[in-house]
Amino acid sequence: MSKPSIAIIGGGIVGLATGLEFVRRFPGITLTILEKEPALASHQTSHNSGVIHSGIYYKPGSLKARLCLTGAKALIQFCRDYEVPYEICGKIIIATAPDEIPRLEELNRRGVANGLEGLRRLSREQIREIEPHAAGIQGVQVPSTGIVDYAKVAAKYAEIITAEGGTICLSHEVIGLKRCGSQTIIETTRGQFEANLAINCTGLHSDRISRMANARLDLTIMPFRGEYYDLVPEKHGLVKGLIYPVPDPRFPFLGVHFTRRIGGGAEAGPNAVLALKREGYSKTSFLARDAFECFTFPGFWKMAAQHWKMSVGEYHRSWSKAAFVRALQRLMPELSSDDLLPGGSGVRAQALGIDGKLIDDFHFVHTEGIVHVCNVPSPAATASLAIGKYIVDIAVQRDDCGQIQRTQYTAPESEALSA
Repeated sequence: MSKPSIAIIGGGIVGLATGLEFVRRFPGITLTILEKEPALASHQTSHNSGVIHSGIYYKPGSLKARLCLTGAKALIQFCRDYEVPYEICGKIIIATAPDEIPRLEELNRRGVANGLEGLRRLSREQIREIEPHAAGIQGVQVPSTGIVDYAKVAAKYAEIITAEGGTICLSHEVIGLKRCGSQTIIETTRGQFEANLAINCTGLHSDRISRMANARLDLTIMPFRGEYYDLVPEKHGLVKGLIYPVPDPRFPFLGVHFTRRIGGGAEAGPNAVLALKREGYSKTSFLARDAFECFTFPGFWKMAAQHWKMSVGEYHRSWSKAAFVRALQRLMPELSSDDLLPGGSGVRAQALGIDGKLIDDFHFVHTEGIVHVCNVPSPAATASLAIGKYIVDIAVQRDDCGQIQRTQYTAPESEALSA
């Protein structure tokens, strides 16, 4: 039986960033990462648009705002130190109708409150100077936004972890958790592990793993699929940086937008449709267990009653390329259907409360000997290093690390996880 001091369940970018923080802060620590897939970073980490977010969208003082800003700086420095390709290309957020201007002004206010530098209000003419093919009546330029390949970032995290003595176990799906004395017993499909401290970083399955540990949850994970189109090669020049709409503040989604990719090319999307399978990357993906859990959760029907019109519109854009193109033409009127080819997709793990509200901020839950990362959607990849530091800070403060001497590190005050 293996007996690591720390076990991290989930080998996505947040789990890996947390492991990286442990091995850097506590040299010689025994750390194991358990990943159910045959490869690391197989889901949300490698199925996103690769944006390094600035932090302009998030409520000042929230965990998202704080960790995104510090995490983006740490990520950029990491990429510099380890020669991971990235680019700070900037983005513009465009209002295309008068009723969007107050929301654009609120975004600018949030950006200033969150400490973003270089924000600039844009007129119609200034939008065209930055993005000649974009159209809008007002905009905000966010120069600190960038692009990177998060799968490559995650791979570098893993490389450092193993070089520092950490162990990564692939194809180890967790099927049971129980507490025995000072140890957490972790049952996997390929054997049993013990740990003084376990970290649940399982993304789309975080609620299920939490319930294995008898966590009191008033939420469930709702999988939202986002679908992309790729711009045909001869149209890559339509996008110089990143072009975003003003988002609807009722939802934690940013709306369909244009994004350059660090490896070349450009894409448009994503939409946001409820997936009937937690790892359902195609329109026809379906898993009875996942759909049943979704439809029997009380909060689902409250959400559906309130936002059914938005949902119908998103599904229409999912099945109709013409509708998807029309949404994009608000930002770029000259775009045509022939300019786009079907691209990839991703599934976002979004926590939904029993009250029917989508949980906006990052959310962590604690059971004895286990930290559960229950809601870390975008900008989690951007903020991954800061999230990892936050988790380790809390684990040390709560004295969950067993054999790790608290004198090695002084955790910050008043950083508490919800019980």
